[in-house]
Amino acid sequence: MMPMMGMQPQIILLKEGTDTSQGKPQLISNINACMAVVDTVRTTLGPRGMDKLIHDNKGVTISNDGATIMKLLDIVHPAAKSLVDVSLAQDAEVGDGTTSVVILAGEFLQEAKPFIEEGVHPRSLMKSFRQASILAVQRLKDQAISLEDKALEEKKGLLKKCAMTTLNSKLVSGEKEFFAQMVVDAVSKLDPATLDLKMIGIKKVQGGGLRDSFLVDGVAFRKTFSYAGFEQQPKSFSDPKILVLNIELELKAEKENAEIRLDDPAKYQSIVDAEWNIIYDKLAKCVASGANIVLSRLAIGDLATQYFADRNVFCAGRVETGDIERVTKATGAKVQTTVNNLDPAVLGTCARFEERQVGAERYNLFMGCPEAQTATLVLRGGSEQFIDEADRSLHDAIMIVRRALKHAQVVPGGGAIEMELSKYLSECSLQYTNKSQLFIKAYAKALEVIPRQLCNNAGFDATDVLNKLRQKHALADGSGKNFGVDVNTGGVCDTYEAFVWEPALVKINAIQAATEAACLILSVDETVRNPKSEVPDAASGAAAQAAITGAGGRGRGRGAMRGRGMRR
Repeated sequence: MMPMMGMQPQIILLKEGTDTSQGKPQLISNINACMAVVDTVRTTLGPRGMDKLIHDNKGVTISNDGATIMKLLDIVHPAAKSLVDVSLAQDAEVGDGTTSVVILAGEFLQEAKPFIEEGVHPRSLMKSFRQASILAVQRLKDQAISLEDKALEEKKGLLKKCAMTTLNSKLVSGEKEFFAQMVVDAVSKLDPATLDLKMIGIKKVQGGGLRDSFLVDGVAFRKTFSYAGFEQQPKSFSDPKILVLNIELELKAEKENAEIRLDDPAKYQSIVDAEWNIIYDKLAKCVASGANIVLSRLAIGDLATQYFADRNVFCAGRVETGDIERVTKATGAKVQTTVNNLDPAVLGTCARFEERQVGAERYNLFMGCPEAQTATLVLRGGSEQFIDEADRSLHDAIMIVRRALKHAQVVPGGGAIEMELSKYLSECSLQYTNKSQLFIKAYAKALEVIPRQLCNNAGFDATDVLNKLRQKHALADGSGKNFGVDVNTGGVCDTYEAFVWEPALVKINAIQAATEAACLILSVDETVRNPKSEVPDAASGAAAQAAITGAGGRGRGRGAMRGRGMRR
């Protein structure tokens, strides 16, 4: 049928079934989706935050850590996924502040929403938000208090305060003093130039209480699989020589199907003996090197175990790669791939080695290492989920202390710095005569979400507390600039004096990342959803179906796959 004159034929640009939504409604819907994600983690913020229990096919996770929750939420909305990325980036970059960054990004979007509904162009908002972010970061750097020039002992005390602030909001907050000290000691052991996190091992042993956790100034790993004869080996040494190998010490079947033809059966014994001689030769060389402890990444067999036991040598095979690396770093041993010509220089040493029972497990501990730029935290606790959460909490604290060591600048926590920045940006907004004035004010108001959420999570009246904070921060002499929420009393207090400190880097990164995320979502005004890519197995399913239906069905299968959308 010919189209009527004057009526345009409809132009089909995208495949049938493609879902496109664009313009203002799309932007509003994206903002709403992000707010739904923010509401999930909102209540975990701060020392009085609630925990989330996430149940998936891998089991149950109980966590308070923003990044962990975001990772475990299976978010399918494409715009809301950017919030997940932002919190994971914050986790990788600074380790803490993962909940704050999501809440800030959400609040920036929430403040932008009324402007978008009134028809403001998203670009104007983005430009103002970026300006505000630059102003806020600059102000934050000016407000930061440096710890650089302090003596080492004093610095350690200050780092402990930072670690305690981080642990405040975690499940282990009851023992924050104990763990903060442990974390600072562990990080202080690392090489100051690199502060490599791989050099801190965290081992989890079920049973006991949190207080039974301990720090090993060296390496600890679980007793490896062992053969008969192991119990006859000595279990403790002082100043032992340690040999680390990357070869297996056991009788091995030939890899290739080697075939040996003998014309005299008496020679068979000599071939068997040769095999035994090879292994005995290897073991003799290990003992001759003067080593008291032999560790190997590969297996150490039953013959070798008994041989070492008879000669008062301790051995452990199949040691994990990470543990081997830490042992070599701590003791100065070099990994050997052969036992020929073992030089005493390749052997490591430590002040004390012992095998100790920890809960139901036995652990090998290397303590008092001369090169020790490594430490191991052994965590104890009642249930598996609890130890996992303690592990995640300590990871955050370790990251924070590491960052604070490198960039020793802190800002007062408890929402104090956000209130100060909010007041500053409100003042700055008055310098603009165009619409930016409104947008920067909105950005400033959004920053207040952190203290407000801290109050809500602790069960206090947020309006009351925020009014007190605004009054303190508005004082002309600047004496109230460090005032934040006091979660213990429900009032306000000088959080700097109360030692609620956070590294400036955490806040700078959070503000920058949250602004970027908000701008990214504001810049999207159309989502195109391709129906084909939504169903990853559609093509393969059709092909499989076609193959099953036999020769006649094969052609049909291909036709079906081509589908309406692709017909020209």
